[in-house]
Amino acid sequence: MLKIFRAVVAGVILAGSLGWAGCSRGGDGLVIYSGRNKNLVGPLLDKFERDTGIDIQVKYSDTGEALATLLEEGQSTNADVFLSQDAGALGILAERGRLVRLPQDLLDLVDERFRHGDGRWVGVTGRARVIAYNTDILDVSEVPDSALDVVDPKWKGKVGFPPTNASFIAFVASLREQFGHERARAFLQGLKDNDAKRYDNNLLTLDAIANGEVQLGLVNHYYLHAELKERGDAPVANHYPGQEPGQEGTFVNVSGLGILKGTDRSEDADRFVRYLLGPEAQAFFRDETAEYPMRKGVDALSELPALDQLRTVDIQLSSIGDDLKAAVQLIKDVGLS
Repeated sequence: MLKIFRAVVAGVILAGSLGWAGCSRGGDGLVIYSGRNKNLVGPLLDKFERDTGIDIQVKYSDTGEALATLLEEGQSTNADVFLSQDAGALGILAERGRLVRLPQDLLDLVDERFRHGDGRWVGVTGRARVIAYNTDILDVSEVPDSALDVVDPKWKGKVGFPPTNASFIAFVASLREQFGHERARAFLQGLKDNDAKRYDNNLLTLDAIANGEVQLGLVNHYYLHAELKERGDAPVANHYPGQEPGQEGTFVNVSGLGILKGTDRSEDADRFVRYLLGPEAQAFFRDETAEYPMRKGVDALSELPALDQLRTVDIQLSSIGDDLKAAVQLIKDVGLS
């Protein structure tokens, strides 16, 4: 995944020399670049096609790879819609004037925290960055209140994390945006000095917690629910950090949608965005992946804290887009990649 984000950086540099003008995509069907896995969203996108009669062409890849492709393609892209796993990628496109402003009635379906400040993209699902812990070893009262506190020497060798995973990179970008470059670097250095154990992804980190290899781990909240579907007795629970007054809050990133400038299928693209924010699609994400629905009025799983009651990190999600490059470099500089 770190390699993909380096590709994004290269794409950003290349795209800086490309202008943008409206163009006709041509071809048949609404073209969707999806940074979300086909196994997850494929059934829902197939249902959209059946329900609406709109033909779609979906190009699946990792979000970083899709972003790099869009930046490199510039005005020649065939994409009409970008479905991103990460708000930062959407923020990069918005900053470069590549996304149209969405209709206000559509934007109003989603809390302001989870959409672009100027309406260029909108969140579809939310994923909270939590501290997962082994319940056979720790009581929740022993778990750090802040994600920053996992670098305390008392947790030496007891913390797991996925340093090259996209969601961790976005988390580091959020720290840099909220606390500054040096504080984010100090956090990463603290993980290294504390002999935090590295894993390739969130799921392996969670498995390590369940198996007692580590006591704590930095992961996205929904991996626990996937683990419990497979192993109902897994001794793992989630702690949402930063919830006390004066603390930083929990980082909640979003998957989201943006419509590319120059599309000649704006009506179909609008219907697609509305479909994924519809009650049925939002319930699909809630029930299938345990992510937070973004549409107001659609409840999350009862096991999760309500999103409107969760203290979240106070940053504009779009702002982490240009911090991704710096986050990747920080992780590399500290020696965690």
